[in-house]
Amino acid sequence: MAQEVRKLQKTGGSTFILSLPKRWVVAAGLKAGDNVFVDSIDDGSLSLRTEPTTTRKVRRKVVEVKSEEPREHILRKLIGAYISGHDVVEVHFKPESRPSIRRVAREFARMAMGVEITEEGRSSLVLQDLSDLSELSPEKCLRRMHLSVKAMHEEALEVIGTGDRDQADDVKQMDEDVDRLYWLVAKQCNLANLYGGATVDKLTKAGIHDYHFAAKTLERIGDHAERIASAAEQVGGKVDVRLTKDLLAAGLTSLRILDSAFAALMSGDIDTANKAADEGEKLQKMVDSLTHRVAVYKGGELLVLSTIVDSISRTGGYATDIAEIAINHFLSQPSPATDE
Repeated sequence: MAQEVRKLQKTGGSTFILSLPKRWVVAAGLKAGDNVFVDSIDDGSLSLRTEPTTTRKVRRKVVEVKSEEPREHILRKLIGAYISGHDVVEVHFKPESRPSIRRVAREFARMAMGVEITEEGRSSLVLQDLSDLSELSPEKCLRRMHLSVKAMHEEALEVIGTGDRDQADDVKQMDEDVDRLYWLVAKQCNLANLYGGATVDKLTKAGIHDYHFAAKTLERIGDHAERIASAAEQVGGKVDVRLTKDLLAAGLTSLRILDSAFAALMSGDIDTANKAADEGEKLQKMVDSLTHRVAVYKGGELLVLSTIVDSISRTGGYATDIAEIAINHFLSQPSPATDE
């Protein structure tokens, strides 16, 4: 519909009225006396709805599974349906595939937050998201993700000196928790784009995108913690003491950048964000030095140590990405109104 300009009119002492386009009223099935719900958006615009924003229809998705379809393909379909914002996912399959499909469905229900298998049949099952999105906002999820990935990296760096397999396994387990939180943020952001302020309060469309991007970046940082732990498990306790100490120093530098960048995102402090981004140059010098030093190793040790150095570097790079997200996020918010 082309943009129309309509004049605001005043009736009585303090009431303003605005006529609505007839085509919109007809298309929405409205008539005189019906309610129209108005939402105020942070960017100064208004959103008109025929139903209150607190009312949202249950979104359903049917997922067809082919015979002998690989586990990874089925799991990706279920994750995609969940992230897309569907509340109920019906999985249809051939009866002979039931045992394998049930295993994948149960695995997904364990991985995703709030998902339960609510119905099972001979050739179908139903997964339902029973979580209350209002209980865990995107900001709360991001804060938990930040604490988790930081703890993961600290644990993974310790494995370089110890080679402790149990500690490395703990890091891998924590990565599942981070993935779970990321999927929840992605789902909330997709629902917010569909339904506006009913799902994510106090965030503009740009802000929703920034939080989604930050969550994905934190999820990747978690992946690199797992990568460091897996590699360190193979060489832990066998690396030169001085090299171990310098790997730890570089890893902790990347975490300091992450802490500052995340604090800037939560507070809207551009100066802190810029300082965090600038720290990336210091980390890069440490990484360059470590790259030359591990080059003297051979075979499997060279591969493993190079993996650790690369993941430390990438973690710092992702941390500076969050600093840039913080700057963009702050500048995308509307400036406070001033009296002229």
